[in-house]
This record gives sequence, C-alpha cells and structure tokens, in this order.
Amino acid sequence: MKLKKSKSKNAGSKTNQTICDEVAQIYDWLDSIIEPFNNLCTACGKCCNFDSFGHKLFVTTPELLYFSKNVKNLRSMSTQSCPYLENGRCSVRNYRFAGCRVFFCKADKDLQNELSEQAIGKFKTLCDKFNFPYRYVDLMTALNSERNQ
Repeated sequence: MKLKKSKSKNAGSKTNQTICDEVAQIYDWLDSIIEPFNNLCTACGKCCNFDSFGHKLFVTTPELLYFSKNVKNLRSMSTQSCPYLENGRCSVRNYRFAGCRVFFCKADKDLQNELSEQAIGKFKTLCDKFNFPYRYVDLMTALNSERNQ
C-alpha cells in the first residue's frame, strides 16, 4: 500500500504531519469513549493472534501513515499474529490502530462495530479533506507493503 507522495517535499511533509496530528485526535476521541470499558481488557494479548481468535485487523491509510511516522522499526508480518506483540504485550500500544483500540474480547460487539464505523468515517473524511488516498486493508497486507517501499 503505497502512500501518496507530494510533488513538493516540504508541502508533503507538512500535509503528512497535519494528517498524523488529526489521526492522533481521532485516537484521543476513541480513547475517551472506551476509557470506561478498559477494565474489560485484561491485556492478555490473545486478540493479537488473529487466527486463533478468529478475526482480522484492518487499517486505513491515514492510520498507516501515523504508525509509520511514529514506529521506526516497521516489521513485516509472516503469520496471523501481530509482529508487535512481545511477551504477551503490545510494544506499540501508544500508536496502535483504531481496530486495536475498540476491540475487547469481552466487550459488546454492537458497541465495537459502532465505534469502528464512526472511526472509519472520520478517517475517510480526513482523506477527503487532504486529497489523501483512502484504503482499508488487512494489517498483514499493509505492513508487508509499507515495509517493502
């Protein structure tokens, strides 16, 4: 998943930073909503093994831009486990994707779906605002594409 490059390096950098700032605001919004539910997550890391938990994590292009700007060691993903799960813990927790933020294995699925849809809407609006390409792709495809650029 190649991220859009600007013709002007400085203009592109400034736009990318603005997009990253707005992604951080969306994450702050999500975190404020899920804060009352944090006790539902025991941070066991089971949900980071996508195959065994029976789900896939999808990410958007603005989230991937934010992630790649903040996590300097981009890792490829060769299995259906998150490559940032270390010793049962998320090693990139502060920069984790919206899907990671809203998912609790013991949480209400309707709430998770609603929050996911709202976040996706915010990311789409962000892309429209900055004429930034929007894609919604599984984490393995995203990480492997981004790392190989």
